[in-house]
Amino acid sequence: MSLRKCMGMLLLVAVLAGCGAQYPADVSQVLVEAGQNRAELEKVLNRFSESGDSLKLKAAYYLIGNMSGHCYATYRLADTAGQEIPFNVLDFATFDDLTKGFDSLERVHGTLEFEKGERVNDIEVITADFLVGQIDCAFRAWREKPWAQKYSFDDFCSYILPYRGSNEPLEDWRTPLWDKYAYVPGQMRDSTDPLEAVGIINTDVRSWFTFDSRFYYHPTDQGLSEMQSGGLGRCEDMTNASIYCMRANGLPITSDYTPYWADCGNNHAWNAVVTPDGKAIPFMGAEADPGNYGLFHKAAKIYRKMFGKSPGNLAFQTHKQDSVPRWLAGKSYRDVTAEYFDVCDVTVRLDRAVPDSVDIAYLCVFNTGEWKPIHWGRIDHDSVTFTDMGPDIVYLPALYLNEEVVPWGVPFILGETDCSILALAPQTDTETGVLVDVT
Repeated sequence: MSLRKCMGMLLLVAVLAGCGAQYPADVSQVLVEAGQNRAELEKVLNRFSESGDSLKLKAAYYLIGNMSGHCYATYRLADTAGQEIPFNVLDFATFDDLTKGFDSLERVHGTLEFEKGERVNDIEVITADFLVGQIDCAFRAWREKPWAQKYSFDDFCSYILPYRGSNEPLEDWRTPLWDKYAYVPGQMRDSTDPLEAVGIINTDVRSWFTFDSRFYYHPTDQGLSEMQSGGLGRCEDMTNASIYCMRANGLPITSDYTPYWADCGNNHAWNAVVTPDGKAIPFMGAEADPGNYGLFHKAAKIYRKMFGKSPGNLAFQTHKQDSVPRWLAGKSYRDVTAEYFDVCDVTVRLDRAVPDSVDIAYLCVFNTGEWKPIHWGRIDHDSVTFTDMGPDIVYLPALYLNEEVVPWGVPFILGETDCSILALAPQTDTETGVLVDVT
């Protein structure tokens, strides 16, 4: 073989290798998963590759590489046979009327539950025009708003760039909300202070959106246009409303949540604004500003909704069981409990032999009449350690077997000041054999 032919073959191999390594691995994987919509995603990558703006290309990599799993998800009310039951929260004047109406439906149809209906995956439907517009508008806000220029590119990607807050319908909220709040810098004492900007915008959000308890029975997340039309929603909608308004203007806003309160029923979500030094200051969109908001119940764990994947989550760990509890199966949340209060690492000794098919245990809180898993840990022989747990709370160690939470130890109280464990073992009267206490 001549030297020229040899060099030509080497060049061809190099070109082919370069094509195979054109994108980061996570981006390449999403392009495969996108199927027929791959062309739309590649238009975005080509656009920013040709633009010469390396940060915008990295931003496109971030959004596309983490896009898998993000979607618009609807919920429907159904009976135990899966038959959909029509239900509209706005057909009832008050929350009490709604609960009475719901009870009436259950008397007719039996037990009713909200279950997932339609799921529209972003990677299958998102367009190049939408994604390019989102990236361009996010960069404009980051580069032009006086308070935004203090933030790093990592902060920008995590808390300003994402185009959705949860599982709401895709919608361009950046363009109208950039225009709506153009007046904000002119009203500020210090136009570089993100907390002051949050307060001004949140004051306006309160004027057109508010909490309505009827929306506890409306689990489908609303988009901006629906929020502006109805002006009502639950706490997840309130956090999304503030995310839209503030991220559109270069403010790094989170949605933090506890999946289950530890001292009552239900759950909660709220916002936080991330300061340039990395501290998260909680507030409640459409309700309370930074510095004027605090949690009103006990939280065992606090998580943060993220667009990017969190490699430490259970979903990314090797484990023997395929099924895990719903709240802990996600790939895009982060444990931020230690940012809110002093926490404890808790090591629990399991009092029964663990099945060979199980290597993960769960710590539960009592919520709405049931023990609900709030955190997980890997079993090491007969013990398991749960990290960063909230103190002064009753917990129960458990396994997850056949889609059910199964107690695997006695409940205990985690000490408030010393992280001690006080077991709550049943006791009986020695003469009568009757259960008399649980402490």
